[in-house]
Amino acid sequence: MNSIDQTTEEILKLAADHFKVSREQLSPGDDFFKKLGINSLQALDLLTRLEQHFRIELPDYELQGVTDFRTLAERIQSRL
Repeated sequence: MNSIDQTTEEILKLAADHFKVSREQLSPGDDFFKKLGINSLQALDLLTRLEQHFRIELPDYELQGVTDFRTLAERIQSRL
């Protein structure tokens, strides 16, 4: 498993746990707003948790337009 897949998997597990859904329901290409039925405030909450988990800081401009788990993983990976 390469590092981007590993990061994606960690994000999917955290998101599933955070929003009380089964990990099997989520896949890397999913739009997390639609799939999780969340709003931008809830997405920010998830991002804060991800920043803490990976011990990174993601600037807002890097996240604009990001709506799927894989792209999110790529942005996080670039900061590790």
